[in-house]
Amino acid sequence: MIWNLGSINIDHFYKVASLPSAGETVSANGYTQGIGGKGANMSVAAARGGARVAHIGAIGKDGAWVRNRLLEYGVDVAHIAVIDVPTGQAVVCVETSGENSIVVLPGANHALTGDMIGGALSNAQTGDFLLMQNETNGQVRAAELAKTLGLRVAYAAAPFEAGAVQDLLTYTDLLVLNEVEAEQLLRATGTEFSQLQIPDIVVTLGASGCRWYSDRNDKPVELAAYPADVIDTTGAGDTFTGFLLAALDRGEEMRAALDLALRAAALMVERQGTADVIPDLKEIQNHNFG
Repeated sequence: MIWNLGSINIDHFYKVASLPSAGETVSANGYTQGIGGKGANMSVAAARGGARVAHIGAIGKDGAWVRNRLLEYGVDVAHIAVIDVPTGQAVVCVETSGENSIVVLPGANHALTGDMIGGALSNAQTGDFLLMQNETNGQVRAAELAKTLGLRVAYAAAPFEAGAVQDLLTYTDLLVLNEVEAEQLLRATGTEFSQLQIPDIVVTLGASGCRWYSDRNDKPVELAAYPADVIDTTGAGDTFTGFLLAALDRGEEMRAALDLALRAAALMVERQGTADVIPDLKEIQNHNFG
C-alpha cells in the first residue's frame, strides 16, 4: 500500500498564447478549474495505476468537493483533515507549445500536525511505501516514523529546496527528480549520486525519457521516452511518479515499473489538465505507442 503525505490544491488553468515575462500582461483565451497539487496528482496516478493509496493531507472548508473527487478516483481520503485554513491554490498558465508557469499558495498543505501524520501512519504495515513531495510540512517527522515502522520511503524532490531535500536523504529509498532538480542537488551536496547511499534515484528527462541510478547497477540505465503530441506538460512528472510507485508496490522490477511510468507520462502530456485527466492502467495497456 502507498501512504502519500501530499499537497492538495485547487488548480486554476489559463490558456495563453505565450507565458508572461516580468511586468507583462497577457490575455487568456480559456479557463478551467480542477484538482491538483503534486500530492493529489500522485495519489490519483497511483490509484489509476492499480495501487491502494491513502492520502495524508489537509484542506479548508472550501475544498470538500476536492476530497470527494479524490474518493471518486479511488483514493482513500480518511486521513485528509478539514481545517480552518484555505485549501491550497495553484494558478497555471499554459501556452500553445504546452509549456507552463505556475504560482502556488500552500494554504492548508502547510498546516499539518504531527498527530495527523502519526495517526495515519499508525495504520501502515511493514513494506508499505511512504510517498512525499516538497509541498507540505511534516516531512522529516513522517520519514522518521516511516523508518521506525519498516516502510519504504519514496521522495519526489519538487519543488526543489536544497535544505528540505538534504534533511530527507538519509531516510530515502527512492528519490525522483527532474533534470534541473538533479543538477541543483549535485550543486547543493557536492556529491555524485553514486555516493549518496540511496538505493534508487530516478531522474526524469522530459522528451528524452529517464535515467535510473541504483546501488545494484554498475552504471546509470537510460530509458527512452515514448512519442507524444504534447499539449500540456503539467502533471506529467507527477503521473510518472504515481505509476512508478504503483508498479513497485505490486512487486514489479524497476525497469518494468519505469517503462509503465514513461507510457503513462506520454499519454498525460497529450491532455489538458492535471489529476482529472490522468490515464488509467487499462487505457495505457490498450494504447498503441507505435
